Amino acid sequence: MRRLVPFILSAAACAGPELPPPGGTPRADSAFAAVQARGAEVMGVDQQAATHVFEDLADGGRILFTANDASDTSAVRTIQAHLRAQATAFAAGDFSGPARVHGRAVPGTDVMAARRRSMRYDASDRPDGGELRIVATDPEALAAVRRFLQFQREDHRAAGHESHDAAMDHAAHMRAGPMPGARMP
Repeated sequence: MRRLVPFILSAAACAGPELPPPGGTPRADSAFAAVQARGAEVMGVDQQAATHVFEDLADGGRILFTANDASDTSAVRTIQAHLRAQATAFAAGDFSGPARVHGRAVPGTDVMAARRRSMRYDASDRPDGGELRIVATDPEALAAVRRFLQFQREDHRAAGHESHDAAMDHAAHMRAGPMPGARMP
């Protein structure tokens, strides 16, 4: 029996979920926590109290950013102001906001900045936050938008389309771990 206990414990450890190292968390969790913290600083809203959706559309895409509690009017106003400011910055080729949130240049933004004259950014308010619509009029810009949105989905562990089932809040993401297929640093 004494010989079986280490074997059983070893097998259970291999089959179970990855546990954080003693005194710490896996790097993926600390990287996600850092994105969350920088996001709160840059966007002005606690990232666990809000939901992001990064959706590909035929002519570009859209970013939905909503407060999980629509009655939190301060968060809703902050989100709306943030999306309007980002629309203006993106139209000028300035993607420093996403770079600050993610701690590095975001894929696709170099091309989006260079091709800004063939792109349009429209922010609109929603009762629970807002939406930033991205329209690209050439294939190179469209491909860049796709890279930008894919990276955002992965790094924020966010949904790719708006639906009741897919738009999980960030607290649920933290419990669920990375989206399937997500690459973590």
